[in-house]
Amino acid sequence: MSGTLERTRCRLTAHPLALDAALAAGVLACMVAGSFVDPHGKNGVTWGVRTPDTLALVLMVLGALALVFRRRAPRTVLALTGTVSLVECIVGDPRAPVAMSAVVALFTVAASTDRPTTWRLGLLTMTVLTGASMLFGPLPWYAQENLAIFAWTGIGATAGDAVRSRRAVVQAIRERAERAERTREEEARRRVAEERLRIARDLHDVVAHHIALVNVQAGVAAHVMDKRPDQAKEALAHVREASRSALNELRATVGLLRQSGDPEAPTEPAPGLDRLDELVGTFRSAGLHVEVARADNGTTLPAAVGLAAYRVIQEALTNVQKHAGTEAKAEVSVVRVGPNVEITVLDNGSGEDDAPDSGGGHGLLGMRERVTALRGTLTTGPRYGGGFRVHAILPVKTRTAAPGGTA
Repeated sequence: MSGTLERTRCRLTAHPLALDAALAAGVLACMVAGSFVDPHGKNGVTWGVRTPDTLALVLMVLGALALVFRRRAPRTVLALTGTVSLVECIVGDPRAPVAMSAVVALFTVAASTDRPTTWRLGLLTMTVLTGASMLFGPLPWYAQENLAIFAWTGIGATAGDAVRSRRAVVQAIRERAERAERTREEEARRRVAEERLRIARDLHDVVAHHIALVNVQAGVAAHVMDKRPDQAKEALAHVREASRSALNELRATVGLLRQSGDPEAPTEPAPGLDRLDELVGTFRSAGLHVEVARADNGTTLPAAVGLAAYRVIQEALTNVQKHAGTEAKAEVSVVRVGPNVEITVLDNGSGEDDAPDSGGGHGLLGMRERVTALRGTLTTGPRYGGGFRVHAILPVKTRTAAPGGTA
């Protein structure tokens, strides 16, 4: 039964003109039936004791026909139904319930417009119809029919305004739900994009560092293979060690893409400044002269800050290895300054290609994104007299989400 009613409602909603025509027919039937009622019979309200005149029937038909177009032109329909109701209030004797069409039209206007307009048109309709029936109608001004016109027009305006308010509330709830759904989807897409960017930065840092070392050591091995085979074997051993380290770090980074239930998830912690000596050792074994100075007083950094500092130094030394020439020297300093830790990497830039990322790479961009994500600052640029400088300031304490708040 409920399914049949729902299908009927959907069909009527899809054809509003047919629905309005059915409503107009129902209002006409009610007006015609009400015109046969005599409210002043000897025994009270009686049926079938009077017959409406021709003018009343014509006015009822005109008012009902106007209601067919109540959705298309609600104010025009209110004016038409109000006019025929006004004529009936003045000349009808006995009076027919033509004002019922004006009540329906007033309800439509109130349901489709704003509250101030409803108040203006409602008060105007109530005042005109009630005043005309009291002043010019055949009945005394205090007659029950005159007061009924005032009451029914007020009810029509109030009911229409209530329907409009409910529609507005439902629409607002629907819009908030849709907006919340869009916000959740956008937040999910943003987090996915940020995670993809972070993994891409890690892959770039790992690959660029180790491949640069492999390239240098392979070149050394090829150069001394015939004259100094022992040194060539040592260079090839460094190539093997660098490639093994690259594979391990790539496995750990790509392992972040695994699902929570997948086996062999990476359990090794992310590298930090505690592995700085190991990192510098790989560059020294590749022939780069690196000096390290630390004044961080054994500061324990959060994992994210330590990883960012490690990657900044790694990428900066990789750029020195690739761009600064074979005679390049690098200086690395780690200093604790108040609430921050400052990372500085300098080189003497003796090579011709001493501009990192001059070929369109993403090393400096990746460093800047890492530092900015932690509310830090990164400064890069050539040094006076030759060379390049990378200077990063990272906060020791990262911002965390407060209870019940946002990050």
